[in-house]
Amino acid sequence: MAAEEREEEMERKSVREKARLRLREFDVGDRFSHLPLPKASVLLPLMVRAGKLHLLLTVRSMQLRRSPGEVCFPGGKSEAIDKDEIDTALREAKEEVGLQPENVEVICRLVPGIDKMNYLVTPVVGFIEDTFQPIPNPDEVSNVFVVPLEYFVKPLNYQTVPYKTSSGYQGRMHSFTYDDPEHKMSFRIWGLTAHFAVFLALVIFRKRPTFEVGYDLDNLISSSENHFMHLYASVYERKKSNI
Repeated sequence: MAAEEREEEMERKSVREKARLRLREFDVGDRFSHLPLPKASVLLPLMVRAGKLHLLLTVRSMQLRRSPGEVCFPGGKSEAIDKDEIDTALREAKEEVGLQPENVEVICRLVPGIDKMNYLVTPVVGFIEDTFQPIPNPDEVSNVFVVPLEYFVKPLNYQTVPYKTSSGYQGRMHSFTYDDPEHKMSFRIWGLTAHFAVFLALVIFRKRPTFEVGYDLDNLISSSENHFMHLYASVYERKKSNI
């Protein structure tokens, strides 16, 4: 048994190290922090289960005014006490699911997104232990579940949803339905949450997904940054025209 456990631990470390090296290539640091939009951050908590990467997600409480019942990552708006986007993501994860900041190995910040309220949302990627037991804050979170990261490049149930931002930017959103064997229920993962999950999977696995994505997969770093700056330009032009 001890030999098996050692082998599992070595495999876990190998999976984490490969992902860690790949993610660091895509670390944007504070390169987009200066942009004049209100700030928010989310934590993309990765863990290794049975030798495979999994992603932890939450379901927003039905008591919340904004997007009740929707699947998201732990996260929220930046506050004055936060020194950067990483601080925001870790603080919010602690508040929402009881994840202590010292139990997160922060790896990187990925290219941000812009949500429907025109917040600049930075995804912070970190490893957590697969033994983590979430303690959901019922005022904010109604459920916590994990999804194999590979599901976001090779899903069983996928569709796209057209959308148009308030700035006039048009595109299509990913929408996944995941049947969770642990909770014996289905979860819909879409919008910016799905966008971040797909990008994370593309970065780590380096494989072409079974659906279309709006990136040049051979030049993923520059393509993702250009995609974001195009979206940002459309939002910023709209903000200027409303002044």
